[in-house]
Amino acid sequence: MVGDDQETWAARATCRTAEPDELFVEGAAQNRAKAVCTGCPVRTECLAHALDERIEHGIWGGMTERERRALLRRRPLVTSWRRLLEAARSEHERNTAADDGGAPWEATG
Repeated sequence: MVGDDQETWAARATCRTAEPDELFVEGAAQNRAKAVCTGCPVRTECLAHALDERIEHGIWGGMTERERRALLRRRPLVTSWRRLLEAARSEHERNTAADDGGAPWEATG
């Protein structure tokens, strides 16, 4: 991920005001750290960054280092997690809008 892109999403991250020691924890404290990611508007970008850069420590995008390693082992052929996760998010949003009969912001008439 390009540095400017990271700075853009990182500035909108829920954890931007958290102490780093709260996100780089072990054991049961990881569940509390992962809770910070719940509802974060840039969770996908954060997770993609950690996966693409192979970041080994800390909670990123709601996943522990162990969870990220397991995901990387299961999907060794993925060359860009950012593209994959953004495509999955777009597909989810399209399906959600279709299930709801269209997005509420769509103009009618």
